[in-house]
Amino acid sequence: MIATLVLLLRLLLAIALYAFLGWTLWNLLREFKQQSDKLATQKKPGITLSIKPDQGSESKRQFSQPEILIGRDTKCDVSITDEALSAHHARLTYHHGQWWLEDLDSTNGTFLNREKLTTAAVVITGDHFKCGNTVFGIQVEDSDGLSLRDAFELGGLS
Repeated sequence: MIATLVLLLRLLLAIALYAFLGWTLWNLLREFKQQSDKLATQKKPGITLSIKPDQGSESKRQFSQPEILIGRDTKCDVSITDEALSAHHARLTYHHGQWWLEDLDSTNGTFLNREKLTTAAVVITGDHFKCGNTVFGIQVEDSDGLSLRDAFELGGLS
């Protein structure tokens, strides 16, 4: 009789343990899905680049993707015919809530606000960087799609 009771208690304990583990895993998966949905819907601010080659006219390009590759290669997001530019010269990436510029071990280097870039650096509206003989101006949009200049004008802060 006692052996049957002990066996029954062991079975109930095993069922309770597996039920608890199942409930815990279900809650973890639900929390994981909520966090991934939240990150997926988070809007990344766009960035506009003013591109001024050494010889040629200035142009503006607007981007909304989180990574922009700059170089001479036609597969780059910003492909420029500039002999002083490496095939894959520099990269702009959006992470940790900010835009970052990094040199990709280019031959002639990347200069941010006239200083040689040795590590990745945060860039903001008004910054200028030079790759090869091409100068780039940066205008970062806020999460509503407005540039900081537009936001100041709308807020009466101009």
